[in-house]
Amino acid sequence: MINCNPETVSTDFDIADKLYFEPVFWEHIYDIIQHEKPVGVIVQLGGQTALKLAEKLERYGVKIMGTSFQSLDLAEDRGSFSNILKEHNIPYPEFDVAETADEALAIADILDFPILVRPSYVLGGQGMKIVINKDELEAHVIDLLKSIPGNKLLLDHYLDGAIEAEADAICDADGNVYIIGIMEHIEPCGIHSGDSNALLPAFNLGDLVMQQIIDHTHTIARALNTVGLINIQFAIKEDIVYIIEANPRASRTVPFIAKAYKEPYVNYATKVMLGEKKVTDFDFNPQLEGYAIKQPVFSFNKFPNVNKQLGPEMKSTGESILFIDSLKDDAFYDLYSRRKMYLSK
Repeated sequence: MINCNPETVSTDFDIADKLYFEPVFWEHIYDIIQHEKPVGVIVQLGGQTALKLAEKLERYGVKIMGTSFQSLDLAEDRGSFSNILKEHNIPYPEFDVAETADEALAIADILDFPILVRPSYVLGGQGMKIVINKDELEAHVIDLLKSIPGNKLLLDHYLDGAIEAEADAICDADGNVYIIGIMEHIEPCGIHSGDSNALLPAFNLGDLVMQQIIDHTHTIARALNTVGLINIQFAIKEDIVYIIEANPRASRTVPFIAKAYKEPYVNYATKVMLGEKKVTDFDFNPQLEGYAIKQPVFSFNKFPNVNKQLGPEMKSTGESILFIDSLKDDAFYDLYSRRKMYLSK
């Protein structure tokens, strides 16, 4: 286990045979790899930071266990991933890719405002913003290209007033897919998933929408040749399920689902990544009475000058779980009644 989070000392010491308390930078990691000479490396459990290292692992001939670098890169590149959706007739918001401010302004003539601007290969929604006119668009694109030169920017038509949901699944090399959980966000689509309150299981989507989510999850997991975990985010408007993005890794929702359903999904996924088991080998038995709510934790009191309005860029520093017996619970009513107040453009 390689991790530089101080909290890791209290959790990882009884999980790993060895714990390297090192910065997660390529130079440090490559030294450890040369010393340990591992059969392979798992990157799916280290979030976006680990995925960014996959290209160098591939280049230096280090085996990546589970989903290949090519598939990871395909999902990360916003334009390439949208082309996969097009091939499989899966709905997605109208989009185009820009590499300059002039290209972005030309695309804006085709897409209707509001437009969601998303850079590729970023952590926590960094640099994502909803813009409502050409002046805002030009200013934001110029700022992004200064800070992340050479990045491809995906411009999506923003689906105003849509409901957001997400699914996590395990897929094996034979294309067997098991969805471990489908969550529905309380806040409107456009708030970063890390900042949203999310209910497990979904509470207000209906059979038609749920079936679309299930079908799209299976199709995308197979199309990306996923081996291990994948998280897919959806926007639902007028009973049509659109794809926002897919991340072929363990999302922050995986430990939440595992705790809520009392199932060791990470253990299952790791065995799949190692090639020891297939999805069909496990006897899944999720147990949850009522609902579990994933609640974001913010540290605004420690950063008083930070803008507290929520949007596509993540601001939470953690999450907690609230268990409720039914939707009649006062805590759920309180969250649901305030849902419209969050989104800032």
